[in-house]
Amino acid sequence: MASPKLSYRSEIDGLRAVAVLPVILFHTGLHWMPGGYVGVDVFFVISGFLITGILMRELEADKFSILRFYERRARRILPALFLVMAVTSVLAVIFMLPYELRDFGRSMVAVIAFISNIFFWDEANYFATAAERLPLLHTWSLSVEEQFYILFPIALWLFWKYWRSGLVPAMAVVSLASLALAEVMVHRSPSAAFYLLPTRGWELLAGSLAAVYMSRCTVPGRIAGEIVGGAGLLAIIYSILFFNEGTPFPSIWTMIPVLGTVGILIGASERTFVGQILSLRPAVFIGLISYSAYLWHQPLFAFARITAPDGNPTGQMMIGLAVLSLALAWCTWRFVEQPFRRKDLFNARQIFIHSLCGAVALASLAVIFILTQGLVQRFPEDTRSWLVNTPAEYGNYVRSEHALALNAPLSDNQPNLVLIGDSFS
Repeated sequence: MASPKLSYRSEIDGLRAVAVLPVILFHTGLHWMPGGYVGVDVFFVISGFLITGILMRELEADKFSILRFYERRARRILPALFLVMAVTSVLAVIFMLPYELRDFGRSMVAVIAFISNIFFWDEANYFATAAERLPLLHTWSLSVEEQFYILFPIALWLFWKYWRSGLVPAMAVVSLASLALAEVMVHRSPSAAFYLLPTRGWELLAGSLAAVYMSRCTVPGRIAGEIVGGAGLLAIIYSILFFNEGTPFPSIWTMIPVLGTVGILIGASERTFVGQILSLRPAVFIGLISYSAYLWHQPLFAFARITAPDGNPTGQMMIGLAVLSLALAWCTWRFVEQPFRRKDLFNARQIFIHSLCGAVALASLAVIFILTQGLVQRFPEDTRSWLVNTPAEYGNYVRSEHALALNAPLSDNQPNLVLIGDSFS
């Protein structure tokens, strides 16, 4: 088995732009792209494709190192993530009520441990209004990827060393099993299906299988590339425009954007129309900063909703924040991402030490948020007792004790004002 050739493909950066912009616009809540959430699935496929290609090249050259693999992941993921978490923590202290800050601290611990997908599976429906107020909700996808990459490199190495001919059949079987599980679970436990690795792994493996295909087969000719790449882009656009919150996801339907992404990875090139479109400089630029843009957009949107009087910021504000997320993304890419990827500036030992220090510092801050009940000391002593419980807890009490007197529904997400009594209440 030959390894995929190492060469920069600008159209893949352009594809990242196609992934991140719909996600950001979907989270504005403006309904311009009702299926914009499929951008995450596009990212999954791209990630599986690129990382499998890198690992196969190293295996082919007998240079595979699990330590070096995690060094690359740390350089790629952690500096920008830790910066965004630190800034988000400051905003959380300023704008969040104690019960919100306490739960935010819990989510910080989950992010650092790369189990935030499990945390949010238990805490939030991704499409619910309450989820829009969670600054770190979007990190669930990072956790899915990192959990996948705990297992995948070792499995790939074992198959490469002891049963290379069984690699593709094994990947295909696991992919189909994961897809089948997703199809079952999306109807029985939609939240678990959405967040957890067993029902998402097939999307990353689809990218991996595309990388294996590219290593074994010649690059498609121009006509074939035009057809495959064009069909792939149309499939992604269809998903973005016509999927919505009611589409079972992930499920068989998810194959449309996933296979569309595979089609572009296999068929698009500098010789094809789709490849040339995706290689345009604006698309490539957004693709380069897409990771940081993804990190920044959700905290900005969440705090806008937290601080809005009715929880619904104006459309103009949300578009402005979307643009701001791109501006912050460029700064983060330029001054954080790029320097930490340079081995002449930070060697492997420094990367691991800085990563450990950053994780410990953020985890310590999160523990403070949790143990102090969300820094309740920020508020006057006579108000603290009723700021540490969630609106849902108070709402459940009122519903149980005064259900007959309620003349309006109570919010489980925002504080309620309830008057109990007669006409002189």
